[in-house]
Amino acid sequence: MKLIADGGSTKTNWCLVNDEGKKSYFNTEGYNPYFVSSDYIVKSLTDNLPADLDKDKLTEVNYYGAGCSTDEKRDIVKDGMSRVFTQAKINIGHDLLAAARALLGRKEGFAAILGTGTNSCIYDGYDVAHNIDSGAYILGDEGSGCYIGKKLLVDYLRGYMPESVRKVFWETYHLTPDDVNDRVYSQPLANRFCAGFSKFVYDNSNVHLEYMRNLVKSSFDDFFRNLVTHYPNYKNYTFNCIGSVGYNFRNVLEEVVLENGMQMGNIIRSPIDNLVKFHLENE
Repeated sequence: MKLIADGGSTKTNWCLVNDEGKKSYFNTEGYNPYFVSSDYIVKSLTDNLPADLDKDKLTEVNYYGAGCSTDEKRDIVKDGMSRVFTQAKINIGHDLLAAARALLGRKEGFAAILGTGTNSCIYDGYDVAHNIDSGAYILGDEGSGCYIGKKLLVDYLRGYMPESVRKVFWETYHLTPDDVNDRVYSQPLANRFCAGFSKFVYDNSNVHLEYMRNLVKSSFDDFFRNLVTHYPNYKNYTFNCIGSVGYNFRNVLEEVVLENGMQMGNIIRSPIDNLVKFHLENE
């Protein structure tokens, strides 16, 4: 039996493929090694894996995760998973490679992630050929859920939020400015906290459509200006994207893509189905 997983900073989608090729799916939280330790991963998996999963029968685990871009960070995840899946071969890859393989298979092209965080690359059909560092959630991550959430929170803290939006925000969260600063600067997993407010933007676009739309569009504009347009010959590629933010706001995203001289390609919420297909076809 094999496990294939796509792990973001917030959530991991898993697919178990048994010896007969039957697939079953489940979710756990995300395991970005910039924010969690090996011990944290062990405890989380122990507490959240399906009770009927026979870990001793697993022969292989293919995990692609946010933050797994260096050997040091991959080793954090691998150590945690090796202590849970003790009989399996553990393969750890970057979630950007998962996105490229799910979106493009063996074809070369441009691939991006727009979820809790942001990433992008030129893919050569086998591996990531060119990647511009996103800067992560403090320095960059333009276009991500975290980036949109930060824009919303800054407007709230500074009093720039339209009153109609501010009223709904307070009724939804009951967060004071001090609460926000405490969660961002004193509590763990600030990236998830900020990213959670992108859902507020999506769910409440009817409250003030122009304000919410401008938040999203300016985030995607920044993503293109600071990242996408710096790839050589980027206009020669279609724009392919994975992630809940890109998928949920795809109408705004398409407008920005076309404004920047690219054509739309595949936009999907989650790569797991395509990723499983890739592994089964390329064993």
